[in-house]
Amino acid sequence: MILLDLNKQQLQAYLQETLNVKRFVADQVFAWLNKGASFDQMTNVSLSTRQQLKQIAIDKPVKIVQTLTSKIDGTQKFLYQLHDGNVIEGVLMQYKYGNTLCVSTQVGCRMGCKFCASTIGGLVRNLTAGEILGQVVEVNALGKGERFVTNVVLMGSGEPLDNYDNVTKFLTLLSSPDGLNVSQRNVSLSTCGLVPQITQLADDGYSVNLTISLHSAKQENRQEIMPIANRYNLSQVMQASRYYFQQTGRRVIFEYTLIDGVNDTYSDALTLASLLRNMSAHVNLIRLNPVKETRLKSCGEANAKKFLSYLEKLKISATLRRQMGVDINGACGQLRRNYLETND
Repeated sequence: MILLDLNKQQLQAYLQETLNVKRFVADQVFAWLNKGASFDQMTNVSLSTRQQLKQIAIDKPVKIVQTLTSKIDGTQKFLYQLHDGNVIEGVLMQYKYGNTLCVSTQVGCRMGCKFCASTIGGLVRNLTAGEILGQVVEVNALGKGERFVTNVVLMGSGEPLDNYDNVTKFLTLLSSPDGLNVSQRNVSLSTCGLVPQITQLADDGYSVNLTISLHSAKQENRQEIMPIANRYNLSQVMQASRYYFQQTGRRVIFEYTLIDGVNDTYSDALTLASLLRNMSAHVNLIRLNPVKETRLKSCGEANAKKFLSYLEKLKISATLRRQMGVDINGACGQLRRNYLETND
């Protein structure tokens, strides 16, 4: 049993049923878990209870086994090991307004996007809600505080909406006043465009910042680089995005990775502008972090700024995201991929 999978009331009930533990003791355990403590570190819990806990439960479902720090911008990339030996990764980016942690939601990914290292090797398994939360807890512990991580981005390895039940349970745990109490307004969820789950997310009452991995406004191009586009076309994705805005009032962000010769022309900018016209949306332009297993190349600094200027002249809200962690395998899946190759 991964105890971080449980909210406070569920943990109280579980420990009462299995170990006959009193509620105040369960509350102490819950507080320790959300601080990233191991059972041995729970000093106000009796030794006998801690020993019993070790027999039935997992205290730390993820552990940081490697940390890379960028010499360029201070970005940190973490390699986590799960309790079953699988590895995932995350990225901590520090800004003036706070610290943003990019978390993984799956071991691997089955979406097959051509520019992403996470999908190489396919999907191994989904993460539980506690394993996703454990990434935040571990990094908070590094920062010596439960609110060191102020913003969370579900944009690491995996497609969050392909693991819908565990991801939404994580969102509930993360935002709970009993737990880390991170507002959903401080959470961004990135999806390649799983249309039914986008609408379900809105219908289920979640109000995170929705980020759509678009990467091309031309259906044919998008199908070539993102296989999910063969299942859900651009029209369906846009309809779901508008529905999410209508239900939540949250402006939708569109991620657009600039790939040399694929989606970086004036024609591409015109098509993108037409797609987003009269919509409450923002475009986040990203320079491709090259993945050695693919032949795709970044469009370069000058062309990236030129594409941004196209959108600005077309009256589309857009920014060019600052590149971070390029020298430490900053893109999704790169560090895990290198680890697996080294330890194969």
